[in-house]
Amino acid sequence: MAILAGTSTAEIDAPIEQVWKAVEDVAKAPDWQGGMKDLHVLETDGDGRAVLAETEADAKVTTVKTKVRFSYDGPSRLSWRQEKGDLKSMVGSWDLEDLGDGRTRVTYSLEGDTGRVLGMLIRGPVEDKLRGMLVNARADELKAYVEGG
Repeated sequence: MAILAGTSTAEIDAPIEQVWKAVEDVAKAPDWQGGMKDLHVLETDGDGRAVLAETEADAKVTTVKTKVRFSYDGPSRLSWRQEKGDLKSMVGSWDLEDLGDGRTRVTYSLEGDTGRVLGMLIRGPVEDKLRGMLVNARADELKAYVEGG
């Protein structure tokens, strides 16, 4: 079994409301998150936001499918938890902090337990590469997405 965990942080030249708009639109995540192949919304809340979605992510050695449930506490936090899927468990979040002057600090956190079988495939350099793609790059990907458009 392997634990895939980490955080990434970036400062974005945009007000927190603009950054939150990008973060809460989880249906568009595959457009800007590397390694995320697909996201299909299964349930929405009264505001039309995804609360349950099925995702597919490139895990280098296989495609990982999960059903995740989202919780919104805008404009400062979006969190999720796997309900079902190829991983033993997964939890994650986006935390946003208003820095003033139209700037926002974002922190992406992810912790996933690959379980025994997938953990046998994801070891050493593959695990490091996967962490780099699915965790370490996330905050900078959001920065590029928000600042670029």
